[in-house]
Amino acid sequence: MLAQGRPRGLRLRYGCSSTGQQRRLLNHFISKAPEPEPTQPPPPPPSPTPTRFTLAVKDNIATTSHPTTCASAFLTTHRSPFEATIVTQLRARGARLVGKTNLDEFGMGSHSVHSAAGAVSQSQNEPISSGGSSGGSAVAVAAGEADLALGTDTGGSVRLPAAYCGVVGFKPSYGMLSRFGVVPYANSLDTVGLLARGVGMIRGLVVGGATKKGLWGEGDPRDPTSLSEGARGRCVAGREGYGGVIDGGEREGREVLRGVRFGIPLEYNIEELDPGIRNAWAKAANTLQHEFGARVVPVSLPSTRHALAAYYVIAPAEASSNLAKYDGVRYGTRDSDAASDAAGGVLYAASRGKGFGDEVKRRILLGSYTLSSEAMDNYFIKAQRVRRLVRKDFNRVFALDNPLHERETFDLTDLDESIEMEDKWGPEEVDFLLCPTAPTLAPKLADVMKQTPLDAYMNDVFTVPASLAGLPAISIPMPVASEAAGDVAGKSGAAGLQLIGQYWDDARLLAVADAVMNTLQSVTPR
Repeated sequence: MLAQGRPRGLRLRYGCSSTGQQRRLLNHFISKAPEPEPTQPPPPPPSPTPTRFTLAVKDNIATTSHPTTCASAFLTTHRSPFEATIVTQLRARGARLVGKTNLDEFGMGSHSVHSAAGAVSQSQNEPISSGGSSGGSAVAVAAGEADLALGTDTGGSVRLPAAYCGVVGFKPSYGMLSRFGVVPYANSLDTVGLLARGVGMIRGLVVGGATKKGLWGEGDPRDPTSLSEGARGRCVAGREGYGGVIDGGEREGREVLRGVRFGIPLEYNIEELDPGIRNAWAKAANTLQHEFGARVVPVSLPSTRHALAAYYVIAPAEASSNLAKYDGVRYGTRDSDAASDAAGGVLYAASRGKGFGDEVKRRILLGSYTLSSEAMDNYFIKAQRVRRLVRKDFNRVFALDNPLHERETFDLTDLDESIEMEDKWGPEEVDFLLCPTAPTLAPKLADVMKQTPLDAYMNDVFTVPASLAGLPAISIPMPVASEAAGDVAGKSGAAGLQLIGQYWDDARLLAVADAVMNTLQSVTPR
């Protein structure tokens, strides 16, 4: 267990002598495609002709060309007979798969250390956390080995690695991108996410443009959580950006940000927030307001303080159900070395005990307990009620309506006393929320080993609320003063700044995030 010792498979390595060895030390790929022969002509692009780009895929997303192991001993040799819809869609847009990336086993973790393939590090000099669970995908992008990487975001598993590795991580609205071919962790939370070095590439793929269709418009009847074509049309109604309103260079930079209302959630200014990140957050807000004409207003999300606890009830409960099929009989690798455990016990006890890592076992046990008859009312049902309150808080602070729910107003007794009223109906509504992605900079893996499971879970405190509500969110690099990052070897002084938008406002969120990132890159921290 993490609290008692080193997670199985973790290897802390130091030193390197070549580029190839450096890449192995990062341990960000589980399997790689062979490098194309330089003497061979490049393969013809698919039709219609797209721009070619390299793609890394998190190893819990099915591909036919590589095994899909989920970084678990249970699936070390598993090959999927079909390919995930999102991979097929990206291949049609010019993607060339370069490999499957390392992750926390079945996506359960915050530092990409709970892997049968070993831990991921983002530094070649000293092992530093890449975040989790899509840490391998984030490192592949940061190292320049992939132009785009696929991850999965259940409670922040794309945004947190993006923040730690200084890249962009986008979680779209729930139901926008197909999950067919993604090994499930928690069905009501799992979302396919995209990582890249800039917002532009993600924006071009998701939103599209005048000459190409964006991924947002492609439903998938094989995925029951994918919105139908009719539902997508209703969600787009009243939204900017999907019809080319915010496209290309039409409204870039200063013009995109002028008049945009950014909400600063008071509840996100927690005691555990790193002072350097707090200062960078404040500086980013001031820059947007005073130099680019945006409005920055405080908002209150009262239920946020309960979101993390609710998430770690709901997600393990769904995981315990999803992982029930891994027994070595119906699915997964059978432990053939163990004596028959059918007599006086459970047939698959030995296989599950050997096949799952400590963190997966912990979450299965937690989920099984919260779903038990004596605990369900006190835990699972209450967590679902908290989830509704979290979603309601978001709907009340956004100016745009949520197309899936009736409009609601705040009970003014719920508001923090420091929130000013715009009128007698309540406080000013905002377009996006602006907050840190993670409360700390990326820690060293040696320090991660000293953390308790609860310490690791706290890394998700800023990412979980948007996941519970199914909202789009993106993490972009945020400059941090050098003295704040100086004690972390290998860090360049970048943390993550998270922008959260209303449901299906992904197009406008990506346009604004692109402008904010360009703005922050021009600001040198002192």
